[in-house]
Amino acid sequence: MRIRSVTIGTNVSYPLDVGRFHAFGQFAARARTLFEDAGLEVQTVRLATQPFPDILREEDPATAVSFARELEDLCGTHGIDYCSIGTVVATGSKADLAYVNVIPVVIRETETAFASALVATPASGINLAAVASAAKAVVAIARSTPDGFGNLRFAVLANCEPGSPFFPAAFHQGPGSAFSVATEAADLAVDAFTQARTLQDARENLRIAVEEGSRTIEQICHTLGAEFDFRFGGIDFSPAPYPETARSIGHAIERLGVDAFGGNGTLFAVAFIKRVLQEAQFTRCGFSGLLLPVLEDQTLAQRSAENLFTLDSLLLYSTVCGTGLDTIPLPGNVSVEELAAILLDVATLALIADKPLTARLMPIPGKEAGDMTNFNFPYFANGRVLNTRGRGAVKIFESNRFIRL
Repeated sequence: MRIRSVTIGTNVSYPLDVGRFHAFGQFAARARTLFEDAGLEVQTVRLATQPFPDILREEDPATAVSFARELEDLCGTHGIDYCSIGTVVATGSKADLAYVNVIPVVIRETETAFASALVATPASGINLAAVASAAKAVVAIARSTPDGFGNLRFAVLANCEPGSPFFPAAFHQGPGSAFSVATEAADLAVDAFTQARTLQDARENLRIAVEEGSRTIEQICHTLGAEFDFRFGGIDFSPAPYPETARSIGHAIERLGVDAFGGNGTLFAVAFIKRVLQEAQFTRCGFSGLLLPVLEDQTLAQRSAENLFTLDSLLLYSTVCGTGLDTIPLPGNVSVEELAAILLDVATLALIADKPLTARLMPIPGKEAGDMTNFNFPYFANGRVLNTRGRGAVKIFESNRFIRL
């Protein structure tokens, strides 16, 4: 197990208060030291702000670009690997979608800044206009960044609360500064299931591993919170993978007994792991569910090349595990209308199933369904571009702007 991210959540103003970042840098250095002394490698330290439209309410939305650049520079100076300018809370019918429209420029003009758009909540319903704007943003990012790679740093959110440590979903709300921890723990599931003879063994092995890992993390976090007067928000113990077989959640599912990820039985395995995470005792936040990022998992990428699952399969798995569609390679010519319909389905599922879901869709210019991706990125495993149907839901978006379910 490793720590995927220690994520600081904080409120900022614009222009940025440079002096505050010295403390964030000290926190980042101390967090790395404490975790690594305990044998836990920290992959990244990140910082997420409150929703950036709130920060820039007295400014033009285009100011988001300079704000993101300055935040990125300050974080880099102080040893913070990635930053998020938060989300556009576009759940109300009067949300200013100009802030969604500027996100492609933010992504194009930065290297380590993330952003998101929250388009649906149970209380407010689905903002169809925001869904359509988000789909346009995905296409604009795909066309303006090499191989569409910028969409790694943009996600559409539905039914997501603040405080998640995983990017791009992370944003902050509330007083003061807080922090939370995201794990990279797919290897715990691989080991737990490899050593099990029965499903009950597998359940107990994984639960014990999660709880033991959590205790170590929580002890360190309580020390950090006391030293820096930052509120500890919890652990998102979603067993995030790394692109090698021993750290693959797809491989863990196969060790549990499914012949190959994507085959029948996968839905059971996904639900099984999610239930164990629900049963485990720890201070939780964020998703604490099952991440299935196609391009971040060696086995998922391989099974995509073998045509063993589809976009619909991944949506089906989201009904029982929660997190949604993550790093999904799509044809470069996928239309805005079809992307909007995919995002609408994700938002609908998030509300009907009452789960936090995100969509991080990656159309790849020049690629068609069935082509292999060729990213040169250490956290990616190349896989097959998934097929789409070439159909959307145009009349729904033309005739309506908002719907409560």
